[in-house]
Amino acid sequence: MESPITESPEVLVARLAKAGREAQRGLALLPDARKAEALRAVAVALREDEGPILEANARDVAAGEAKGLTDALLDRLRLDPKRLAGIADAVEQVAALPDPVGQVIDQSERPNGLKLSRVRIPIGLIGIIYESRPNVTADAAALCLRSGNAVLLRGGSEALHSNRAIHAAFARGLESVGVPADAVQLAPTQDRALVGAMLTAAGLIDMIVPRGGKSLVARVQADARVPVLAHLDGICHTYVHSSADAAMARALALNAKMRRTGICGAMETLLIDAQFPDAVALAGDLLDAGCELRGDARAQALDPRIVTATEEDWDTEYLDAVLAVAVVDGLDAAIEHIARHSSHHTDAIVTGDHAAAERFLAEVDSAIVMVNASSQFADGGEFGLGAEIGIATGRLHARGPVALEGLTTYKWQVRGTGQVRP
Repeated sequence: MESPITESPEVLVARLAKAGREAQRGLALLPDARKAEALRAVAVALREDEGPILEANARDVAAGEAKGLTDALLDRLRLDPKRLAGIADAVEQVAALPDPVGQVIDQSERPNGLKLSRVRIPIGLIGIIYESRPNVTADAAALCLRSGNAVLLRGGSEALHSNRAIHAAFARGLESVGVPADAVQLAPTQDRALVGAMLTAAGLIDMIVPRGGKSLVARVQADARVPVLAHLDGICHTYVHSSADAAMARALALNAKMRRTGICGAMETLLIDAQFPDAVALAGDLLDAGCELRGDARAQALDPRIVTATEEDWDTEYLDAVLAVAVVDGLDAAIEHIARHSSHHTDAIVTGDHAAAERFLAEVDSAIVMVNASSQFADGGEFGLGAEIGIATGRLHARGPVALEGLTTYKWQVRGTGQVRP
């Protein structure tokens, strides 16, 4: 059981935030090598603490089974030696990434001799609110620390003991090399009011990142008085153009939907060009793989196993082996459908026509737009960014997979020789 917290949520968040901000001031000045050393020490601590972490995780899994969590949720929660080793490896991979802090974005010299440069700096203190995946505790903390940010973590109750054990190892690793543990803090209570206090901590927390289901993200976006970096839905489309190679289209559609149905980059709507010659086989592959297809009238004509789609299906993120399917009349119709129904996460075209591909890339307004690739590649690791803090679909600051660069902002540095403005 949790120890009772006597402070109000607002006072507790203020205290934690002030400690985090103090630690961040020192962290922002650490050289690249020290931050990398700290994360390598964390990876060592995670491996050394395998026993306590897996024991804590077993308690969470047992509690989840008793509560009736679905198999999918239990799978997200469960750790084993291989998964824990993967968490430690990911921390080491973040340590090996180039440090974005201090990077000169651009520079110029004015006619009066003033020299201007824009330089990347950390954002400050970042609040991460997440649900049942204990790996987020290490991934988010590693990315924040590597980019010079302090972090306040608030994990879900399902992973309570796992998160605490992982955080304890993380803190021990930091302290072993002289980095203050307050740079990475874990909220000491599961009181839901703490989330509200974090969302309204303007001036103390610099940015909130929600990692979880639609209801969590919607609440954060509705209630926050702090800038939010997030996506709400992953309604991802794949459009199979009339010129698409049939074998490629069939392989990509199957992978985009069925590789992992519960991730945000999974395809949720398949658009098939009316002139694509292998549409029957394309739909049949998905049905044979155990995917339920919900289609419009023309899609239903492809296979009697396809059920009728409702208007709601075009705007649904299933996160399951269910897929909406429509037959469309050409590229214009596909782009129009995506404009009406996309959540601006990831949308893809399969085509052998270069001009069609370039139009799709230019006209589809999503954070990630793909040609001849599975939408399941919408992931920071697959983009070569290491771990990711999440996918952003907003238009300000960062879009797509957010990793180290997305956790920085910039400042202007101006160097003069005594210039005064006339």
